[in-house]
Amino acid sequence: MKRFITTVIYLFTVAAGYTQDLPDTATTDIAAIYGTRSIVSKTMLYIDSSSSATPEEVFKKTFFPLSDFKYRLSIPADMIGYAYFLKFSLLNSADSVLTVFLRPGAFFSVFSLYKIRSKPELLSGKDDNTGYCKITLLPHEQATVLAYLRPAKSEMISISPAVIAEDFLENFKIITQNYHSPIKTFGFIISGILLMMILFMSANFIISKKKEFLFNCFYSVCMFLLIYLNTSQSRSSTALANFYYSYFDFFLLLAGAIFYFAFTRKFLNTSVKYVLLDKVLKYGEWFIFFSLLVYTGLHFFTNLYPVQNLLENIIKFLILGIGVYFVIMALRQKNRLLNYLAAGNAALVIFSFISLGVIWSDIRTFNLFTSSTFYYYLGIIFELSFFLLGLTYKNRSDLIERIKEQEAMKLEAGKKEYETQIAMLKVQQEERNRISADMHDDLGAGMTTIRLYSELAKSKLGDAIIPEIEKISSSSNELLNKMNAIIWSMSSSNDTLGNLTAYIRSYALEYFENTGITCRISIPENLPNIEVIGEIRRNVFLVVKEALNNILKHAKATEVIITLMRVPDGLTLLIKDNGIGINFKELRQFGNGLKNMQKRMEDVNIEFGIKNNNGTLITLYRKINQPGFF
Repeated sequence: MKRFITTVIYLFTVAAGYTQDLPDTATTDIAAIYGTRSIVSKTMLYIDSSSSATPEEVFKKTFFPLSDFKYRLSIPADMIGYAYFLKFSLLNSADSVLTVFLRPGAFFSVFSLYKIRSKPELLSGKDDNTGYCKITLLPHEQATVLAYLRPAKSEMISISPAVIAEDFLENFKIITQNYHSPIKTFGFIISGILLMMILFMSANFIISKKKEFLFNCFYSVCMFLLIYLNTSQSRSSTALANFYYSYFDFFLLLAGAIFYFAFTRKFLNTSVKYVLLDKVLKYGEWFIFFSLLVYTGLHFFTNLYPVQNLLENIIKFLILGIGVYFVIMALRQKNRLLNYLAAGNAALVIFSFISLGVIWSDIRTFNLFTSSTFYYYLGIIFELSFFLLGLTYKNRSDLIERIKEQEAMKLEAGKKEYETQIAMLKVQQEERNRISADMHDDLGAGMTTIRLYSELAKSKLGDAIIPEIEKISSSSNELLNKMNAIIWSMSSSNDTLGNLTAYIRSYALEYFENTGITCRISIPENLPNIEVIGEIRRNVFLVVKEALNNILKHAKATEVIITLMRVPDGLTLLIKDNGIGINFKELRQFGNGLKNMQKRMEDVNIEFGIKNNNGTLITLYRKINQPGFF
């Protein structure tokens, strides 16, 4: 219906201008042009809705004034597929050949000029590198020029012909490119920020191999190209600008949306945490992808631009709708990471609506704050800012989670190792208990029998003394004592500090009995109830035994004091005699005994000390929290 009404209006317009032609006053003197001059008021227009008429056929048609065409600054979608013919007259009043350039307006895929004599003669076609057509007139030549225009498939088509002097063309290009300079500068700044985002996301993907960073990198590439080309090709008439504004900008927008949806799904793990949102984003990806295929087919293989434009608007509103849904859904959640992304999407949606409002309001004043692109760029900046905040939060959370997992794994590994060691110790201790039991039952009984038989033999001999029988009796008795000590050290039932002190007390008192040496033992009553493993008990006892043996043989002492005392961080065992003391310069009397004592204490991490103190003082010290003391 819209197309029918538009066509009827143009038929009336054409009928009204049927008799109009180019009067002499409509002629433009190119010799008087020193820069650029608009020729809208001196140009006639013919619209070929079939897009099939030739310049020869159109020359015979009726034109109407271009200034009467109310859509010349924004051609509607249903008229994009038409062909447009402009007719104007130029005069060279100078005495030399002059060349000018014609710029017909914005975004035409086909642009050709014809000089009308008996029939239209082709002058030139559009130069893809400049978007301008050259016109050369001889001295005092006047010519009627016919321009053939085919709009690119874009909503930004405008017909505003202007003639530019040859020596002013380069300046005109510079002025055109620098038009709206603050907006272009802002666009280039955003492009630079997006370029850094591309490098940042690429580095993150290379390091982590996570797909969400790759998707965000592709999204950033699409947004970078979108903004950079939109900024650099603004008000340009090149083939690249036509391709960008007619197709590639929308392609980048949809590709960016697909990558952003894929990034969001991976980044938030929506398939697990937000199933409904995951379905919306997943179906949105596929719908946009197939819509892009349909859009591409319509653009390159049909002339159905109204359908293409309708599809474009539907997809744009669909993307905005998904963004609004995402924001609403996020408001119901209490997930901080989700809220960061939702805040970025909300900013983009809000500024997108502001941008649409600026477009619909048709504001004609040009500054940074009345530019629709400025607000769209602001939306992208806020989206990137909130994304970086979310990424920082996610990286920190992941780091904390990884540390917790590592600590848990270490704790579990330590627990397993500890349990393994406990199991091994238990097996070892069970084996020791078995061996000690066997020794007690078998070897102990055998040694006791040997001792009894030697004593029985001695009693039968009466007063006769046989040295070999005395040695057998003495050796069996000594061996039985040693075996009892070994059995005592191996049995886990004796692994207490109280048992160790009781054993040392019993042995020392018995050892010095009938020797003429007084043995006094001082042990506090409130000893800590701690475990002392068999290895430590055995080595401590053997050191005490060696010390008592040295005192008896070499010290010439009359008194021995054994003291166990509690110190702030451990236990100290003191063995002191009142003998002649130790001569460190002549240790031969001790042989290897002192070295063996030091070595045994080093093996169980017990500090060993010996010095002269009105006799000899031996000190054993160990911290309670060391292995073996629990």
